[in-house]
Amino acid sequence: MTKILLRPTIETDLSILFQQQLNPDAIAMSAYPSKDRGEFMRHWEGILKNKNVITRTIVYKEKIAGHVLCWKEGKYEQRIGYWIGKEFWRRGIASAAVNELLSLVKIRPLFAEVANHNIGSRRVLEKNGFELFSEGAKISMYKLEK
Repeated sequence: MTKILLRPTIETDLSILFQQQLNPDAIAMSAYPSKDRGEFMRHWEGILKNKNVITRTIVYKEKIAGHVLCWKEGKYEQRIGYWIGKEFWRRGIASAAVNELLSLVKIRPLFAEVANHNIGSRRVLEKNGFELFSEGAKISMYKLEK
């Protein structure tokens, strides 16, 4: 498995994470729009203050490759999400980061959304034991029960 380091996300990581979410190819693959700088910083300020959100910065070869996080959405759903900077794609980084996050987060079931056309992200989830739970026109939901 790809060697990465997960560490708690800190404020100084945000400028790199902001730039990563601006990449047009990454936006197209995620099916989520980018945020402008102010909106992005306000969003992450809330994440970093929320003690119920587990967020980790992914470090690969001493560079910030992206982030992975786990949060509660709605009354019963615990979710995970991740974003990898385009320059780090296809190296196994997302799979390794999700695997490591799963060792930290013991809550099950866990859910993750993925754009149907994002085959790489679907494979990340499947490699980590997630199974297709529901498939929509554009977005599918995956579930991990074990």
